[in-house]
Amino acid sequence: MKKKFLEKFHNLKNDLKIEGITKRWIINIIGVIFVFLVVVFLSASFAIKTFYYNSVESILNSGASVTAVNYFSTNLDSGTSLESSAAQFIDNYAYKDKTTVWIINNDGDVVASSNGFTEHNTEMPDYNEAIKNEKGTGRYVGKVYKGGDKVMAVTRVIQNANGTNVGAVRIMTSIEQIDAQIRTIIFVMFLGLLVVFAIIIFSNLFFIRSIIIPVREITDTTKAISGGNLDARIEKKYDDEIGDLCDSINSMASEISAADKMKNDFISTISHELRTPLTSIKGWGETLAYSQDEERDELTTRGLQVIVKEAGRLEGFVEELLDFSRLQSGRMTLRLAKTDIFAELDETVFTFRERAMREGIEVRYSIPDFPAPANADANRLKQVFMNILDNALKYSRAPSKIFVKAEFSKLDGNDAIKISIADQGCGISKEDLPHVMDKFYKANVSVRGSGIGLAVTSEIINLHKGKLEIDSEEGKGTLVTIYLPVDSAPTKKEIDQSEPKSDEVTDEDISLKGNNFNE
Repeated sequence: MKKKFLEKFHNLKNDLKIEGITKRWIINIIGVIFVFLVVVFLSASFAIKTFYYNSVESILNSGASVTAVNYFSTNLDSGTSLESSAAQFIDNYAYKDKTTVWIINNDGDVVASSNGFTEHNTEMPDYNEAIKNEKGTGRYVGKVYKGGDKVMAVTRVIQNANGTNVGAVRIMTSIEQIDAQIRTIIFVMFLGLLVVFAIIIFSNLFFIRSIIIPVREITDTTKAISGGNLDARIEKKYDDEIGDLCDSINSMASEISAADKMKNDFISTISHELRTPLTSIKGWGETLAYSQDEERDELTTRGLQVIVKEAGRLEGFVEELLDFSRLQSGRMTLRLAKTDIFAELDETVFTFRERAMREGIEVRYSIPDFPAPANADANRLKQVFMNILDNALKYSRAPSKIFVKAEFSKLDGNDAIKISIADQGCGISKEDLPHVMDKFYKANVSVRGSGIGLAVTSEIINLHKGKLEIDSEEGKGTLVTIYLPVDSAPTKKEIDQSEPKSDEVTDEDISLKGNNFNE
């Protein structure tokens, strides 16, 4: 039973982290309750102690009453000595079994005592108070002797008919048992308040738990939905406002999922419908543009070339849409085969270089003179390389450089290659950088593109179990780093003894230091 309770408490403690609503609840509600219970405890403790002490003082005052003083005054006036009157008073005193009576003379000496012992030179704060007080009374709570019991003492001054002080009556009693009883009552009251506080805490914790956990589940589910998991749903546990909120979010997610499916179906359908006529337009355009026709004027030839170029661009855009549709529906797959990744990169850079030169951009390229064998999809890898190079070109201004460096590396402790592509373009702001791989996100709307190229690129690299990193600095340029696993890699000694296939590209070239597209 105890083990189950502790397990439930541990689970409750884990569910309720001291933050957010729980933190505010503890500070505002539990804090107020705690302060209230502390005030109640202190007030009740003071009231109990005051009640018991007043009861004891009442008994003592009855012994040192005005009547007792008058008794001594009458005897003194009739000629009876203080000592004789004291003996008679003590014999007739009703509470001598519970209290101690001292009769004190003007010198402060005890001339008679109900316990049979007389005291001299004893400190009596209540006596000193009484002889200085206009009322002639004094009260003391403390120890008469060092190491002795704690007592309460009450003293009243005795005066003769002329109003002259002739002595005092002092009544004392031990309050050790009274204090013990008070401590017991206060301890029991403390335990009671502690139990009450614990009940309040646990009852409120379970109530807060019934709010915090569903809210946390709602938060996690909405994050999953916003992250693209449109199948995420919230389990409805309570038939109240939180339950209604769960129903609303689930309904919203269903509508978003339906709309997203409709969008993806539309994109897939329209992309397929556009691909066929575009292929025909591009094919016939190329046939006409490059056919030998001496009667065709220069304007017509240039127009046909524009048609071919723009049809090719539209065809690329349609292919991106198709890839995006496959990505959204989870139908993007790889056709894996033994592939030399460096060979595919080399071919892509060779094709891209001429296009970059036409736009005034120099491409510098360094690759090891070794194969990089891997089980990969060659066409998809070429698509990745071309997408990144195309982005580097789009965001660069002539004259500037694009650096491509390939080398062997490690990924999660296994053999891999590292491909770095750096440009001297305008760069990406810190605000835009975290979102550049989001679907349809464009950091620079003035540059052509659909905004889905990097999203598709990232997915292709993930399918190859690789990693894509992007670093950029506004006004300096952008560095894209690709890690792809390979079957095997040469030793460091073999790499050091080899020569790169093309231009030597240093680590400083592919860093953002010193790059400036204005230079």
